[in-house]
Amino acid sequence: QVHVVESGGGLVQPGESLRLSCAPSGSIWGIDHMAWFRQAPGKEREFVAAITWSGDNIVYADSVKGRFTISRDGAENTVDLQMNSLKPEDTATYYCNRARVVAGDWYGLDSWGKGTLVTIST
Repeated sequence: QVHVVESGGGLVQPGESLRLSCAPSGSIWGIDHMAWFRQAPGKEREFVAAITWSGDNIVYADSVKGRFTISRDGAENTVDLQMNSLKPEDTATYYCNRARVVAGDWYGLDSWGKGTLVTIST
C-alpha cells in the first residue's frame, strides 16, 4: 500500500501556472507507475498524466498535452505536475496515486488521498 499527500493547489487566473507535488510513502519500492488524476465538480475522476518510478516513460491525457509536465524528483521522492497555460476547464481536485493501465485506461491502485484543489478563474 502506498499513501500519498498532494499539495500545491490554489486559485489562479487563466493562462497562469501551478506546480503540484505528490509525496508517496509506504511500499514505494514496489511502484511501477505514479499518476495524476483529477475530478471536476459533478464529473467522474479522469486520468491526467503518468510516469514510471524510473522516470523513463511518461503518458499524458490529450487534454493536457503540451501544457502539463509530469516529473519525478529522485532526491525528494516526489511526483510533480507542472501545469502551464491553465484553463477554466482545468478546475478540479487533483489526486495522485500508484497506477496501472488496462486496455488503455488508467486506474488508481491504492486508497485516494485528500487531493489538492485547483481553481482557474478570473
